[in-house]
Amino acid sequence: MRTYGQYCGIAKALDTIGDRWTLLIIRELLALGPCRHTDLRNGLPGIASNLLVDRLRDLEEAGLIHREAAPPPVATTLFSLTERGRTLEPVLRELSRWGVPLLREPGGNDTFRTHWLDVPARALTDHHPDRPAIALQLHADGNEDLVIEVKDGSVHTHAGRVDHPTASLTGPPHLLAATLLGDLDLSAALQQGLRLSGEREAVLRILPR
Repeated sequence: MRTYGQYCGIAKALDTIGDRWTLLIIRELLALGPCRHTDLRNGLPGIASNLLVDRLRDLEEAGLIHREAAPPPVATTLFSLTERGRTLEPVLRELSRWGVPLLREPGGNDTFRTHWLDVPARALTDHHPDRPAIALQLHADGNEDLVIEVKDGSVHTHAGRVDHPTASLTGPPHLLAATLLGDLDLSAALQQGLRLSGEREAVLRILPR
C-alpha cells in the first residue's frame, strides 16, 4: 500500500487522495453528480482507462465513492460521492482559490470544460437574498454551458442551459474564471473580451467583492 507512514492528518489524507487524478475525479463527481465511466473519461482528458478504473477502486475502498447499477434505459454503472466524499468540497474550493494566480494567462493548449467552474461558482455569495430569483448562463468558447441559479440567498449550479437566463457571460475560459474567482472585476473583464447579455446587476449580485 502506498503510504507516507506518518502519524499526521495531512500525511494520512494524502495517503488517500494524494495520487495523481484522484482529486480531479472528486471534482467531476461534485460538479456532475452520479457519472458513468465514459462521463468521467470525458471530464478527465488524458487519463488512461485502466488508471481511471484503479483510482475509482481505490476511492471506493476508502469510502469516498460508491457505485450502483442504474435501471433501464441507462442500464450502466454510476459512480457517485458518499457523504464522506462530499466533505472534500471545501478542500477543492480552497485549492481553486489558491490557483487563481495560475489562471491569469490564457491556457494555450490546455483543455477546458465549463463545468470545471462549478466548485468556485457554488462558493459565490448572494449579496441580495431579498431580490427575486435569477439564472445566469456561462459559456466558455467552444464548450458546454453552466447555469448558476440564485434564489433566497442560496447558489446552485448545474450543467446545461435555461431558456431565458437573467444574464449570460460568454468568453474565453481565463476571463470567466478570473471574474468568478474575484481576480478580475466585471468591467475589466468586459474590456478584455468577456461578453455580457442581459442584466448586469444580476451578475454583480453574486460576484466576489
